[in-house]
Amino acid sequence: MELQTISQVSKQFSVSTRTLRYYEQIGLITPVKKEDFAYRVYDVDAIMRLRQILILRKLRIPLKQISGILQSEDMRIAIEAFESNLVEIEDEITALSTIRSIVKVFIEHLNLGSGMFEVLDDEGLLEIADSLTISKINFKEEKSMEQLNQASEKLSKLADKDVRIVYLPPMTVAAAYASGEGCEGKVADMIAQFVDQNGLLKIKPDARSFGFDCSKESVAIGEPSHVYELWVSIPEDLEVAAPLVKRTFDGGLYAAHVLRTWDFQDWRLLRDWVEASEKYDNDWNSPRWTSVETLAGQGFEETLNFYNYIQNGAKMEDLQLDLLFPIKEKSQENKL
Repeated sequence: MELQTISQVSKQFSVSTRTLRYYEQIGLITPVKKEDFAYRVYDVDAIMRLRQILILRKLRIPLKQISGILQSEDMRIAIEAFESNLVEIEDEITALSTIRSIVKVFIEHLNLGSGMFEVLDDEGLLEIADSLTISKINFKEEKSMEQLNQASEKLSKLADKDVRIVYLPPMTVAAAYASGEGCEGKVADMIAQFVDQNGLLKIKPDARSFGFDCSKESVAIGEPSHVYELWVSIPEDLEVAAPLVKRTFDGGLYAAHVLRTWDFQDWRLLRDWVEASEKYDNDWNSPRWTSVETLAGQGFEETLNFYNYIQNGAKMEDLQLDLLFPIKEKSQENKL
């Protein structure tokens, strides 16, 4: 097999280039260094290791346990990880079976003419749950309804408690943008250099950094960006030299959720939460700044604890991102 670039591997496995770089930083995969080649490339061993990682991630094995499994010849480490995972899966299966049975009973009661409020009455719900425990399914009696609700919330959507509503104030930013393979890394280097050269953290220790994909064509979640822009907030009177540009951000309301384990599918879950919200509307693509170079009005990926991240050398393993989805409050007419 010939060597493959990070972009080729990203497309083949539907894994973002940032996720691949993160796996490199924590030692899960190792690219091949070639003096006559500008980009990182992967050989057959690295690609095989990536397949193993992705399989284990789909089985919901944490990255720390994956590292131990792949770097050790002791099978007990793998066995312990899988046994722990199996317990969680069995608990979820039990919870799902119970929820499914309760929903079926609800449907039966409604078909018999019971009112919705009657069906959802607390005492009636407990009676239904008790009957399911005895006759419908193999249900652990010690598992409470609160635990069942927690299991349900983990399934395939974000609960209200998982999403924060934040207001970003107006600010002046220095913006770097780049296109093509590795564009996220290119702009990160440009912003880090700008911060260092201007001593920004000394004059503005509360600086914040926001990045976003601004490809004009549609980019699927997990695919590498075609054009990426990264900001850092600055004092209004600070000079910004090319190739960076100065932008004025108007501020706005956002639904926020911390990116978990570098799974960018969280963007889809956050969008679904917004679409289902009774209080907020999707405000994606509504311009909140002026840009002749790139698109304006996207969602952001904010670098959390930007000060410490830069001070510690901007290491990939220290990078934490907050996903920010632009929203607006529903009008009174929409609420009715």
